[in-house]
Amino acid sequence: MSAYILAIESSCDETSVSIIKNGTEEISTVVLSQMDTHANFGGVVPEIASRMHIENITMVIEEALAKANMTMEEVTAIAVTYGPGLIGSLLVGLMAAKTLAFIHNKPLIPVHHIAGHIYANNLVKPLEFPLIALVVSGGHTELVYMKEDYSFEKLGGTLDDAVGEAYDKVARVIGVPYPGGPLVDKLAHQGKDTYKLPLPLDDDSFNFSFSGIKSAVINIVHNEKQKGNQIIPENMATSFQNRAVEILTKKTMNALKKYNVKNLIVAGGVAANSGLRQSLEAKSKENYINLIIQPIKYCTDNAAMIGAAGYYAYKLGRLADLTLNAKASDKLH
Repeated sequence: MSAYILAIESSCDETSVSIIKNGTEEISTVVLSQMDTHANFGGVVPEIASRMHIENITMVIEEALAKANMTMEEVTAIAVTYGPGLIGSLLVGLMAAKTLAFIHNKPLIPVHHIAGHIYANNLVKPLEFPLIALVVSGGHTELVYMKEDYSFEKLGGTLDDAVGEAYDKVARVIGVPYPGGPLVDKLAHQGKDTYKLPLPLDDDSFNFSFSGIKSAVINIVHNEKQKGNQIIPENMATSFQNRAVEILTKKTMNALKKYNVKNLIVAGGVAANSGLRQSLEAKSKENYINLIIQPIKYCTDNAAMIGAAGYYAYKLGRLADLTLNAKASDKLH
C-alpha cells in the first residue's frame, strides 16, 4: 500500500512543503525562498526568517496540496524538520506539522535536517549500501557512514565554520554579494591560483576546519589594502576554492578507502558547486567509486528531501508525539 508523506521544511530561510510517495516519488513541492529579503542584510537574519515563515506557511501547505490534487485525508503521515537549524524558523514548521497531525489524526514523523539532505538522493536513484555521504552546506560539513537505511555513523565534521559559511564569508571579504557561494564558484573558473593559502586541517582525521583559510583570506586582503594594492577577486576565488575542494575530496576519498566502501553520495547546498562536482567525479572514476550527486534543485533546503527521509523513518516506526520540540543543534541518529 502506498504511503503519501506531507513534509514541512523551515530550518533556515526557505518555507517548503512537499508530498512524497513511498520515499522516492515527488508528487508536489513548493519552495518559497526569502533570499532576496536577506540579501539586503548580507546574510540570514533569524528574526526576519521566522516572521516570514509565519506569514507563508499556511499558503505553502495549501499550494502543495493543490499542486498534488490531494486532500489531507489522502495524506498518510506528516514529516517535519525538527532540527538542526534556526530555532525560531524550526518552531514555525514544527507547530504547523503538529497542528495538522492533531487535527487530521495523522502520525507525526521527526526528521533530522542532515538525514533529509542524504535521502534527497533517493528521489534520483535508490541508495546502495554501504555508503558514505559527504554533506556540505552553509551549516554542515560532515562525512557519514551508512550500512543500511537510517543507520548513521558520523565519521567527522567541521570543528568551526561549515564550508558553505566559509564561502559566504570569503565572498563578503572580496566584495561579492550574498549569497556568495555560487558567485565565488563562478569566479573561481575565471581566475588563476595566485594567492598562497593553507590546505585546511590536512591530517588523517575526517574532521574539517575552515576558519584558518577564511582568516588567511581576510589577512591577505587587509595587507594588500594597506599596501595600496588591489585584490583580484577571480584569483582569490580560485585559490580559495582549489584548497576547499582539495581537502573535501581528499578526506572523502580517504574515508571510502578506510571503510572499503564503493558508494558515495554528495548532499547539501555546496553539492551544487561545480568545482567540487568535477573533482569528486574525476577521483571517483579513478577509484571505481559509484558516485551520486543530486540534481541542483535538491541540493538546497527543500521539503522533498524531508519527505524522502520521513518515509523510511515512518516504515521503521520512528514517530513522535505532540510534545516534539525543535532543536537548534542535534546529533544525527
